[in-house]
Amino acid sequence: MYRWEITRAVLAQRVVAVVRGDSYDRATVAAGHLLSAGITGLEISLTTPFALEAVTTLCREVGDEAVIGAGSVLDGTSARMAVDAGARFLASPAVDAAVIRTGHRYGVPVLPGVATATEVVRAMELGADALKVFPAAGRRPAWLAELRAELPQAALVPGGGISVDEAPAWIAAGAVACAVGGELAEGDRDSVAKRVADLLGRLAEAAGAEG
Repeated sequence: MYRWEITRAVLAQRVVAVVRGDSYDRATVAAGHLLSAGITGLEISLTTPFALEAVTTLCREVGDEAVIGAGSVLDGTSARMAVDAGARFLASPAVDAAVIRTGHRYGVPVLPGVATATEVVRAMELGADALKVFPAAGRRPAWLAELRAELPQAALVPGGGISVDEAPAWIAAGAVACAVGGELAEGDRDSVAKRVADLLGRLAEAAGAEG
């Protein structure tokens, strides 16, 4: 797949599930529940122990049924390690030119973290495929709507503190997707499946209202 095709696949459901665990086992179990619930864009944070091994395992298990990426990628070295582990996209809490350059060298889209209009413009100039608005906690969807009014060409993906209940409002404000972690994967497989199905329906409705 071309980089733009991967980007489109990651954002297709308007949600990127973020898994950040305190162990490899917990992270892979949570990821398994999300993937079995139908999530097609999933990010494993590199702050998770043995995160790269988790990325490799999940990529092997899902094949082309979902897009597995690495998050919390801070520099070119960790970007290359994530790509070598099989990550199909890279996400970062900051704008780092080496991360973007490394991802693009190997055909992997990069979502750098931005918090201001200046960072949005810089990230776009560096060729970012989409922009992770981070952290979104403490901000309101109206702020994103104002940012998008000034920069309508920016593909904004708010993350960091967005709850399942709050996500549709961000989509209605103009976000192309939301990065949601924590509670999305809480509970057993059935409860995760119900929560994911409900969220996907609400995000689709919000996107329709925004359009």
